[in-house]
Amino acid sequence: MELPLVVGVDGSNGSLDAVDWAVDEAARHGLPLRLVYACLWERYEGVVPETSLERPAEQVLAEHIVGSAAERARTRNPDVKMTSDVIPADAVSALLEAGRHASALVTGSRGRGELRGLLLGSVGLTVAARAGCPVIVVRGDRVGLAGTHGRILLGAGEPETCGEAVRFAFREAEARRCILDVVRTWRRPAYEAIDHSTSAQEPERQHEEQASAVLDALLADVTADHPAVRVSRTTVEGPARKVLVHRSAASDLVIVGARRRSGHFGLQLGRVNHTLLHHAACPVAVVPQRV
Repeated sequence: MELPLVVGVDGSNGSLDAVDWAVDEAARHGLPLRLVYACLWERYEGVVPETSLERPAEQVLAEHIVGSAAERARTRNPDVKMTSDVIPADAVSALLEAGRHASALVTGSRGRGELRGLLLGSVGLTVAARAGCPVIVVRGDRVGLAGTHGRILLGAGEPETCGEAVRFAFREAEARRCILDVVRTWRRPAYEAIDHSTSAQEPERQHEEQASAVLDALLADVTADHPAVRVSRTTVEGPARKVLVHRSAASDLVIVGARRRSGHFGLQLGRVNHTLLHHAACPVAVVPQRV
């Protein structure tokens, strides 16, 4: 049985964008969709007198939010199988638990009630940093959300920490029938010793060749498994976070790996992932790798 694509809803504009994106994604991969709304009122419904004829306001709100999201999803694509749940927990706990039985989690960039001007809400950031399954934060400009570039972007990290991200990216490119843009950045150390007997360009060539070798190691096996995927390989000198944010403007989705250390419960996001989640011009997929 296929695990569902889980999307967190809360009635905000960001979560509505997430619902739209998730419906399209579920249709592409033939997955069922599960809408999840976290609400704590159920924990306390026992304190409401049984003789009361009025339902708690939070219950009414929860039913409205879930019902509206479900109707929006059905209108967008009635062929996608869908379920919905109101979970008696805070949003982060509810989504992390739902993610244990999900193909991926989808969230908006900023939830209901969060401060205007925030680049990324606390729920999306925490879930992306802790979930055991891929997390897609739906953010970016209208063009990025529309998914019309025909290109997805993979930030190629170290082989031992982004193998799952590579496989996710190839599956995504195959489902979308689009170009997979794989980028590996490199930096020449500021105080690298220079051998004056060689050309000034020789150290740069060595760093670029090392970056290319990393790409070879990452892509060799997966490319053979997905021969129909068109791959564009690029090595670029510069800070990875700046390079990927810039290239996200021409992408429908940017994908990065993330380490998940067993027994470590803090936020497990590096600088590159953190920057993309706040500044990318398209949705961002964070794919965990157990190390």
